[in-house]
Amino acid sequence: MRVLIINTSERIGGAAIAANRLMDALKKNGVKALMLVRDKQTDRLTVHSVSGGWRQPINFLWERLCIFIANRFSRRQLFLTDIANTGTDVTKLSEFQRADVVHLHWVNQGFLSLSVINKILHSGKKVVVTMHDQWYFTGVCHYSGECEKYMDLCHDCKLMRGRLLGDMAKKVFLQKQRIYKDSRITFVGCSRWMAGMAERSRLATGQRVVSIPNAIDTKVFCPTDKMLARQTLQLPTDKRLLLFGCQRITDERKGFHFLVEALQRVKQMRPELAKDMEIVVVGGEAESVRSQVPFDIMPISYVSDTEKMVALYNAVDIYVTPSLQDNLPNTIMESMACGIPCIGFNVGGIAEMIDHKHNGYVAEHRNAQDFADGIMWTLSADYDALSRHARQKALETYSENIVARQYIQIYED
Repeated sequence: MRVLIINTSERIGGAAIAANRLMDALKKNGVKALMLVRDKQTDRLTVHSVSGGWRQPINFLWERLCIFIANRFSRRQLFLTDIANTGTDVTKLSEFQRADVVHLHWVNQGFLSLSVINKILHSGKKVVVTMHDQWYFTGVCHYSGECEKYMDLCHDCKLMRGRLLGDMAKKVFLQKQRIYKDSRITFVGCSRWMAGMAERSRLATGQRVVSIPNAIDTKVFCPTDKMLARQTLQLPTDKRLLLFGCQRITDERKGFHFLVEALQRVKQMRPELAKDMEIVVVGGEAESVRSQVPFDIMPISYVSDTEKMVALYNAVDIYVTPSLQDNLPNTIMESMACGIPCIGFNVGGIAEMIDHKHNGYVAEHRNAQDFADGIMWTLSADYDALSRHARQKALETYSENIVARQYIQIYED
């Protein structure tokens, strides 16, 4: 069986990391898997890039320009939507033609257009789509927030207010509906939450929708000596360390301001605990939030090196994720595999990953006080037990063999 995994980027972003890990998991289980990307970041032989030359940046810029116009010439929400009006025809490539299964992941920002996706769906290949966000079953958005128009018909999108190009959300929704109508697709949600939303969308009517989590190599992401990890990274050895990380910290969906408020409450309620705490912030623009945090802070730019990331997880006591809407964060999976308890809001796929007061703490959505209570509870609980349970959850749910076997069954069906 030959499987072609298609994703915009090879390494940047959660979807790229998940797609890469799935390719490795499939290969370890006897599947001939390749990855096709627009943006190649390594020299891996099993990752191929499309050769678009000057057309690649033109495709990206043209789509952004159309969205810019549709947003009344505002840049504020420029990357919250995709209209897939231009892209690269991958169906002509030898990698595509040799594949038995075409597995689409995150293909946005000018990589695949809807017309190309239509060609893929009608190519005679088996097609599987892993949904890392909502885009495949909404009109144009990646995360709909409180909006549920995608269940029937997207229109008058709050992320695309202008009318110079018409109602873009409605146009794209109806175009997807036409494309999907006579196709056979297996939609895979990385979380039950994502799969559940997809099932309620009119776009998924008549299609198969299942839930399979992302995979992780639990031999790489595993517990190591905490003090040694701290010394290696030059982190304090006498502090209780919290870790927060994301690709772009200023992204409102990541909820960093709720973490700041929670930390302020911890400092007010438990000053003796707060004086022994420090927070490690990893991600783009990490340095910019130093003044907001009421504790000592160690800002670290975006980390792409796996070995360093494993050391970071093992160096800290807790991973905190105040995301307001998220699918199945790789960071929680990685933390748990390293035996690190996690704290997050009861939202999206996060509550499926963290078992409340068993391997971490699930706080009430948008409740900074409950998030603060979670930090204080976790630092006072039986830490060794929380750590063991976190590691066990990763082994039983996200290990490569378990996830690969589920996908192989989908391919064979």
